[in-house]
Amino acid sequence: MTTPSCQKTASKEKEQGLADVVACNSAICFIDGQEGRLIYRGYDALDLARNSTFEEVAYLLWYGRLPGLTEFQAFLDGFTGGMQLPVETTMILRMFPNAATSMEVLRTAVSSLGHWDPDSGNTRLDASLRKAQRLTERIPLIIAAHQRLKNGQEPITPIPNHGIAYNFLYTLQGQEPDSDIVRALDVALILHADHELNASTFAARVTAATMSDIYSAVTSAIGALKGPLHGGANADVMEMFEAIGTPEKAESWILERLAAKGKIPGFGHRVYKCEDPRVGIMREYAEQITRKAGDTRFYEIAQVVEMTMLANSKVFPNVDFYTGTLYRAMGIPTELFTPIFAMSRAVGWTAHILEQWRNNRLIRPSAKYVGPSLQHYTPIETRTP
Repeated sequence: MTTPSCQKTASKEKEQGLADVVACNSAICFIDGQEGRLIYRGYDALDLARNSTFEEVAYLLWYGRLPGLTEFQAFLDGFTGGMQLPVETTMILRMFPNAATSMEVLRTAVSSLGHWDPDSGNTRLDASLRKAQRLTERIPLIIAAHQRLKNGQEPITPIPNHGIAYNFLYTLQGQEPDSDIVRALDVALILHADHELNASTFAARVTAATMSDIYSAVTSAIGALKGPLHGGANADVMEMFEAIGTPEKAESWILERLAAKGKIPGFGHRVYKCEDPRVGIMREYAEQITRKAGDTRFYEIAQVVEMTMLANSKVFPNVDFYTGTLYRAMGIPTELFTPIFAMSRAVGWTAHILEQWRNNRLIRPSAKYVGPSLQHYTPIETRTP
């Protein structure tokens, strides 16, 4: 399917929600919403997705450049060479009630990690980079361990010197993952690694700007991502596909929803005025992995939904539209879709936190007052009800 052309939009006045307000200078990520491009440190994210790895992209976002072979191997030895959760964190995971959602557990578990970090009180750059690495390697282990405990299974120890995507699937499912599935997840992690000042990244920078610690800042980000207007769209897409049921019913289902002015999850974006540039690769991998899994029903539904939307609206798909189909084909339960977002975005969050600290200024925007004019206090006994 060809990518639709972008639409030019006229300039508009500033609006609530800090739309189009420049909150900081950043060298991490650039989004061209008109042309549909996503750039990490000067590199096209699509080029990185096709040729790089999530670990190499993490290095790029943290250090500002791609590594040489020798230094990257040294980086990997420290990054993925000793992936493990603190014993205390696993003990905490055992204490959560079954009703606790994966995002609630992740938020609380991440906030506790600082207690067991040997660099907890060290604010130097080298220590902060080590903490960024530990957060990135431990978030997927928290997600997988909690899911296994929730299912009555014991957590699994990750295999050293394997990447984030591999060990997430291994510690979640308890078996060596298929190499094609590992690569597909790795690409998804790359494409979700950063996205400029989205709500969770902004929340992380606001907290970091107070000179709070990195664990508090990432916890703030997770709290923002937990909200349904930020994270969770791919889960909503899967719920829609399940409601549709079969490809044959998809067109009429969407047309009825459009006629009722209903929102179609997985379409539209706050920044992109065209198709999200990440959609094309996610579409390719969703087709590949659903075929490998032997069940293409949701992919076929997605194709009909996309064609129906493009023919009957001016709204384009975003990255969430195909990721749910991809993750489902990998055998990942729907409740983990948003935590996987956090698993990837931890790299971007920590890169922004480190950048904030390099030239810090407290983030304190203003509000336009729309309340009553000056009032004079009167004794309570003289006031009318």
